[in-house]
Amino acid sequence: MNQVSDPRFPSEPSSSSVDPVTLAVLKGRLEQIADEMDATLYRSAFNPIIAEAHDACHGLYDAQTGDTLVQGKSGLPIFVGVMAFAVKAAREVADTRGGMKPGDTWLFNDPYEGGTHANDFKLVRPYFKDGQLYCYLASAAHWHDVGGAVPGNYNPSATECWQEAVQIPPVRIIQAHELQEDVLAILRANTRLPDSLWGDLNAQLAALDLGVKRLDGLLQEYDASLVLKVMKELRQRALKLMQAHIQAMPDGHYTFEDFLDNDGVVDQPLGIHLKMSIQGERMCLDFSASAKQCAGPVNISKATAVAACYVALKHLFPDVPANAGVLDAVDFVIPQGLVISAQRPRPVGGYTETILRMIDVIFSAAALADEQLALAHAYGTINALSLSGYRSDEARRGERWVMFSFFGGGHGGHSQGDGLSHGNAPISTATIPPLEILEAAYPVRFTQWALREDSAGMGQFRGGLGAVYEIELLEQHAQAFLFGERAKFAPKGIAGGQEGAKNLFEYENNHQWYTPPMGSKMLGIELKKGERLRLQTPGGGGFGDAKKRDPQLIQADEAGGYVHPGVQGATS
Repeated sequence: MNQVSDPRFPSEPSSSSVDPVTLAVLKGRLEQIADEMDATLYRSAFNPIIAEAHDACHGLYDAQTGDTLVQGKSGLPIFVGVMAFAVKAAREVADTRGGMKPGDTWLFNDPYEGGTHANDFKLVRPYFKDGQLYCYLASAAHWHDVGGAVPGNYNPSATECWQEAVQIPPVRIIQAHELQEDVLAILRANTRLPDSLWGDLNAQLAALDLGVKRLDGLLQEYDASLVLKVMKELRQRALKLMQAHIQAMPDGHYTFEDFLDNDGVVDQPLGIHLKMSIQGERMCLDFSASAKQCAGPVNISKATAVAACYVALKHLFPDVPANAGVLDAVDFVIPQGLVISAQRPRPVGGYTETILRMIDVIFSAAALADEQLALAHAYGTINALSLSGYRSDEARRGERWVMFSFFGGGHGGHSQGDGLSHGNAPISTATIPPLEILEAAYPVRFTQWALREDSAGMGQFRGGLGAVYEIELLEQHAQAFLFGERAKFAPKGIAGGQEGAKNLFEYENNHQWYTPPMGSKMLGIELKKGERLRLQTPGGGGFGDAKKRDPQLIQADEAGGYVHPGVQGATS
């Protein structure tokens, strides 16, 4: 049988190539190190957002550039993207204080240098081999509460970063193998949940310890220079695959724009505008026509914006190895001062909503080039919801509790089939925290947890369904805060597919139901015992003309209660 040559996999290895068997073995071993670090953190953390939802990641990073070398399969891709910037930021500070040294671990949450938002604490540990800096091991994880005006830190009315959370620049949390108690004291003093913080920090440090142990073991079996050569080879292969994928797209300019509801302070939409240009085997992503940085906390840093592009491209081209080579064939035009390149002290706590919109516009621009390539829009918001109060029972009277969680929705239809119903946001591989865990940890009861009927965008392949969550307060009093999106701009379909349902949040006061004035964001909702919150999340957009949908699939949708009989294409 004649084999057809695949241009993505050169048949003639370069002189620097590692033999395929060794490459495959070491690739698996390196990924396993990151996977084991992830697992250690998930099993050790106190905070359900890490332990259950897996809002964290680990990786190995280049000693000279800080670029991503290896990531685990279960860590959040958005973290892996921004951690390259985080490693560089820690290295730059260390250079002013004597350099990176064995036995040190650097900690910080600066969202402008290391990306994302202040809840995400980054730990960077240099790894030395024979006295020389060999690479970095790094950990990122979402801590439950780090001060600021709102428990859980998603403050929809913040206009400065200091109103969101305590700001920690790169500092040594471990110096010469010794925990720095002064730094720990500052961290514990700036949280409503010091035990949770202490547990999560220890879990991240344990994950890094295991990573060092596993890397030590690997370098006892294989020559250190060979392992570095493999890391570089994996990056080159990622670049070659990306170039092949880009070259397969038609040359041209593809423009798309979508909008955020508002910034939580000023009720005006904010555009995320992309011009995607394809020329040969290079891609340019030009966001220069996007909205200017804003008053409220939907701003993101440029580091976060680039990481969001990394995640979107990995969705489009899932066979490309996950390392810095993904971006080596991509040029960026992201001027300073945009909502996606904001500068201190503009608030950035709601970064998740903005990067989801960036992913949406990349998908839609790619669909203009090749509609078989992309997905319709997913539900486009994590609906960050926080409830907090004080315990009133005899055993725990006066104890502070803070429930923070995020919620799922429908994913977009695509050329191969329907979108996923009640999935998690496409920025991550995290899971939606189980209601049993939330009910066990906090004084709440879920009175509804269900798929949302008629929420999917119809098409030849429909979007996934959103969800309905209804939460009853069991304590005497609590405050609730919501930071969401897609209440005004529905998830769009592609290739003629219809929009998914918009986001709908309601809360109960004195037997009356209310919605937030800004639709998707609200601060300081007062709840009494027995009152409820209800969140109806968006469905995904549809793919293709709904008239082309298989009648058997329509019948199955109606029989399953996904769509009302005879209401083909209806969205609420």
